[in-house]
Amino acid sequence: MATFISVPLKKSSEVDLVKPLSKFVTTTYAAGEEQGEYIHAVEELNKLRKNALGRPLDKHESSLDILLRYYDQLCAVEPKFPFSENQLCLTFTWKDAFDKGSLFGGSVKLTLASLGYEKTCVLFNAAALASQIASEQNLDSDEGLKAANKFYQLASGAFGHIKDTVLSALNREPTMDISPETVGTLSSIMLAQAQEVVFLKATSDKMKDASIAKLANQAADFYGDAFKQCQYKENLPKEVLPVLAAKHCIMQANAELHQSILAKQKKRFGEEIARLQHAAELVKTVASRYDEYVSVKDLSDKINRALAAAKKDNDFIYHDRVPEVKDLEHIGKAALVKATVITPPLSQKFTDLFEKMVPMAVQQSMSVYGQRKAETINRLVGTMREATNLCNGVLASLNLPAALEDLSGDSIPQSIAEKARGVVQQGGLQSIEQLIRDLPELLTRNREILDESLRVLDDEETTDSDLRAKFSQRWNRTPSGDLYKPLRAEGTNFRGALDKATQADQMVRERYNTHCDMIALLCKPENELVAAIPSANPTKTLQGSEVVNVLRAQLSQLDEVKREREVLEGEIKAVTFDMSSCFLTALSQDGGINEEQLSLSQLDQLYGSYNQRVQASLRTQEDLLGQVQTSHQEFSSLKQSNTEANAREEVLKKLAAAHDSYVEISNNLHEGTKFYNGLTEILLKFQNKCSDIVFARKTERDELLKELQQSIAREPSAPSINVPAYQSNMAAAPGPTPAPRTVFAQQQPQSKPQPPARPPPPSVTPQAASVAPGGNPPPNAPPTGNPPMAPMTQAQGPPYPTYQGYAPGVRVHHPYPAWSPPVSTADLRYYQVPMGYNPYAAYGQYNQMQPMAYNPYQAAPGQQQGYPGAPPTGQPYPGYPQQPPQQQPYYPQQ
Repeated sequence: MATFISVPLKKSSEVDLVKPLSKFVTTTYAAGEEQGEYIHAVEELNKLRKNALGRPLDKHESSLDILLRYYDQLCAVEPKFPFSENQLCLTFTWKDAFDKGSLFGGSVKLTLASLGYEKTCVLFNAAALASQIASEQNLDSDEGLKAANKFYQLASGAFGHIKDTVLSALNREPTMDISPETVGTLSSIMLAQAQEVVFLKATSDKMKDASIAKLANQAADFYGDAFKQCQYKENLPKEVLPVLAAKHCIMQANAELHQSILAKQKKRFGEEIARLQHAAELVKTVASRYDEYVSVKDLSDKINRALAAAKKDNDFIYHDRVPEVKDLEHIGKAALVKATVITPPLSQKFTDLFEKMVPMAVQQSMSVYGQRKAETINRLVGTMREATNLCNGVLASLNLPAALEDLSGDSIPQSIAEKARGVVQQGGLQSIEQLIRDLPELLTRNREILDESLRVLDDEETTDSDLRAKFSQRWNRTPSGDLYKPLRAEGTNFRGALDKATQADQMVRERYNTHCDMIALLCKPENELVAAIPSANPTKTLQGSEVVNVLRAQLSQLDEVKREREVLEGEIKAVTFDMSSCFLTALSQDGGINEEQLSLSQLDQLYGSYNQRVQASLRTQEDLLGQVQTSHQEFSSLKQSNTEANAREEVLKKLAAAHDSYVEISNNLHEGTKFYNGLTEILLKFQNKCSDIVFARKTERDELLKELQQSIAREPSAPSINVPAYQSNMAAAPGPTPAPRTVFAQQQPQSKPQPPARPPPPSVTPQAASVAPGGNPPPNAPPTGNPPMAPMTQAQGPPYPTYQGYAPGVRVHHPYPAWSPPVSTADLRYYQVPMGYNPYAAYGQYNQMQPMAYNPYQAAPGQQQGYPGAPPTGQPYPGYPQQPPQQQPYYPQQ
């Protein structure tokens, strides 16, 4: 009776995890100890997959633990790598567990770029192996019963988990073995078998009959549910359905048996007999219908002995009325099993290989946080730099501090001399011109990388669209246009950044053209610079005046504000904080990360005080500039104004503005060069990403094309041919059952039918050899008339029929006329064709026959051939073999 159902394992193709995962690690994490640890972890993950899926597994708990550890590792690594078709693309191929790859079966295998698909199939194998391990247990021992119960509940939980998650994990139609309907049925079967093991344990422990009856009735109920679910699952093995039906009856019989013992204890002898009779009927049904799957001899003998004894006692002693089965009280149910909840980690030996790697959700949050932090820093630093440039512009327009230093009227002001030396030290015009010449090359290189990246996407998308138009619905993979949308959006952002950078380059170039003459003047030697500055009347009378001293004090305060800003800028850029711990805490507590709220709150704490200091610096500068402008008006009113003085002051202003522009242009050009070089690295990564996904798509395309070619090769190519009119009247023709016209409708492969036994060779009457030359009929033959022919019948028999003998004069039509032309059997009288002759096997032998020495129907040259006369009524036509009685000849199917 102990026949249990186990599930076969799925088979997977080999997948190289090392190359793509290592490439992601090297591009994401900086070189160092951390990167080395992750690459080693990738290699260990690849070894773990090979151990779990790359070799046959023993039906032992240690093999199951390997599968569970690999499943746990997949669950742990899934949030830490961007597994998707358009990012980190890994394709996994799995074969259907129940499909043997026949010509008439369903989908043999499925290839998807989905880690969820890999997890689902690995969990399926874990459940299948658990069912196999459970079926191998010794159910005569307590340890075996406990182990079987544990593994069946694990298998039921795993199959149930797949049922709930497979559609969301795959986002497409799965193979039949992992479809929700199939795994739901398997989960019910495993749960029923776990309940049966509990029943066996209760029986072994000799528990109360009332409890055992409830356990058995619950098992029967579980088997009944599984049977209902399994009725329309054509992909499951054919022995599953009869085993479930038999188990349902057996468990019901056991429940009735133990409930009859309880009725006997309560002196309800009629009920005892009724239940035993019902149990006997159930067992008899199993023995008559499912004996080849389940043996119930012992149970049947036990029930029959009890029934005979109960009837004997009731007939001689109790005379209790035997009620109808429908009137019996229903037996209770007791479910002591439930499907194991699948919550990773499932293996007690599991250790995360990527424990130190943060999940992708945290990585993405960290990336966005980094952008927010950079924006905050740029905003604060940019505000201070704008204020400094404004201050320099105002002072340059006032010719300060050069106006205070140029009281002699003929020497170079100290500030102008220092600015000239600074320009020369930074490289002068040559450094700026070199940077300006380099920018177009950097821009062109970045554009070429971006264009090439998008070109490979365009080419693959065009190929995919062409194949989709060619194969229509058969080309059932994600369209490249939908898959590449994130990459194209990213490429659009890159192109927009390049366009903005081009505009910025143009603005810098225009500013350089405006100030290049004055910058060139600053780069000249001191004597040439002095000669280029006009002279003016001295204003030495202002030396030591109060207004000059006030202006100098105010300018000194402005210089102090500028130095404080430089220090403040360094402090702002040096602020660091590890947000990963904050994001990890939120992820573990809430199951998600509210990045915006957490980031803004933390940035406000980090940079709130710096923002206040920046605003205070701006207010201080504004007050000082107001004071400087007031003092400068007073200073200007005291100076002697003339044409020479105005010209000299104008040149000094231009020199001061040229120095400030030079510094700003130089900074802008260095920032532009840094931007282009950094963008080149980003675009190279983008290009690698595009190349990787295109390569993966090409691999998937080749695999799909191969499957489509195989599928097309399996399809029937022979057209259907209408049955001729003379074969339509078949009602009265006895004979074997016609073979099915279409064998491709079968869902499962069937064995090739054997041809019928070869009949005896045809008998030829002597009349066929005694016809006079010249075509004259024999003396006893009727003078005229056509030979009678039996009515033609429709093609019958197996798909490859044998052939009865053909009468002379009847044209034999070959099934494939293009291979061998029809030959008259009159030419074959002396070459008897066997009854089992197959024209497919030797279609060329007719061409090798020699000319006949004698033909009774051969006419003289130039004359029409004669026809034989009709035979007497009731006699066969001369030369025709006798047909076996009540049997129609087989004809080749058209």
